Amino acid sequence: MWSLSAWRRQRTLARHPIDATLWQTVRDRLPILDGLSAEEDQRLRDGCILFLQAKTLSCLPGVELDDAARLHLAAQAQLPLLHLDDLNWYQGFHEIVLYADDFLSPQRYRDASGVEHQWDGEHSGEAWQQGPVILAWSGVLASGGWEGYNLVIHELAHKLDMLNGDANGLPPLHGDMRVADWASAMQAAYDDLNRQLDADPDAETAIDPYAAENPAEFFAVTSEYFFSAPDLLDVAYPQVYQQLSQFYRQNPLLRLPVAAA
Repeated sequence: MWSLSAWRRQRTLARHPIDATLWQTVRDRLPILDGLSAEEDQRLRDGCILFLQAKTLSCLPGVELDDAARLHLAAQAQLPLLHLDDLNWYQGFHEIVLYADDFLSPQRYRDASGVEHQWDGEHSGEAWQQGPVILAWSGVLASGGWEGYNLVIHELAHKLDMLNGDANGLPPLHGDMRVADWASAMQAAYDDLNRQLDADPDAETAIDPYAAENPAEFFAVTSEYFFSAPDLLDVAYPQVYQQLSQFYRQNPLLRLPVAAA
């Protein structure tokens, strides 16, 4: 059956092809793309075209993007969506704002006694409900390896989380997933991480202690690890890895260089 959306998609792909040499250059700079099948590679390539046509990349002073840089960002953004076809997962925002480096962001917090505290926090990324995604370009360039850090995936995981409303660590689950299973795995791991840090604030935890901030950050950080250090996440919290594998419909463990060797 003819579909207007499918026609528009094919038209966009045909009008904005990616040069094969340029694409290989981008692939070579992003180790987390190693191990993708030929079909997945083409799917990711198409996803990058659609992403860059749908989103505006707004560069602040100190950031200049060529085609390779734009694809460097887009490929990391599209990797989590590689096998998610049944929803416009990055709906609700149209712009990515790029700072050259970490930036100051006004913060507010109301304590238990009702007193509001305000300060400027130094951030490398932010994602706002119904607003833009903000990234430090230095953080984008530092992402893409197997080191357990990926600023792009972290902030866009918040956007997936926000599809249900405020970020709370529970994105829209697929029909074959159970909220109870997700909540059990995530809560147990979140509580374990907090117990370790309560006992020793300087503890060498298996994953970034920032995940203990709140359930939303736990989902974002574990999503980072799922794609950029899946072995560490699987050893530390195998049930979390399993739930993320069901959600993203991927198994990055199979793509690790060590696994391939």
